[in-house]
Amino acid sequence: MTWYALQHKPAQGDRALAHLQNQDIACFYPKIQVEKIKAGKRTQKLEPLFPGYLFINLEQTDPAWAKLRSTRGVLRVVSFANKPAAISDEVVQHVKDSLDSVTQQGGLKAGEAVQLGEGPFEGINAVFQAYDGEERAIVLIDFMQKQQRVKVPVATLRA
Repeated sequence: MTWYALQHKPAQGDRALAHLQNQDIACFYPKIQVEKIKAGKRTQKLEPLFPGYLFINLEQTDPAWAKLRSTRGVLRVVSFANKPAAISDEVVQHVKDSLDSVTQQGGLKAGEAVQLGEGPFEGINAVFQAYDGEERAIVLIDFMQKQQRVKVPVATLRA
């Protein structure tokens, strides 16, 4: 069997997935935890890794192909020159493996040791305290024999 990409209708990925699974079609709809800031509060939300797309595993001769276009939530099969575009098993397996490692990593936790990668404090070891918005973090650094709270860009932190 080969993997193929399906484009789903806007905001109907879960619906398309459910209806495809009801037809006994093997599906893969990768999602990851994403931190968002809403109303000043940091929240975590599960979002699709490839917005608008999901993957199915079918044989070219499977009669389920005829039902795909009329499946609720499905917009179309991703095709080139009127042939469904095949995706290798290695690519799909790599995405699955990568999802596991992303889930295990999570974000920085309070008290975690980090190093500042650039800017005026480059190379200095610090202790992560908290996020300050989407792009900044508060860290503690040892400066002048005292721990100082400093706000730095999250992108400069190295775990």
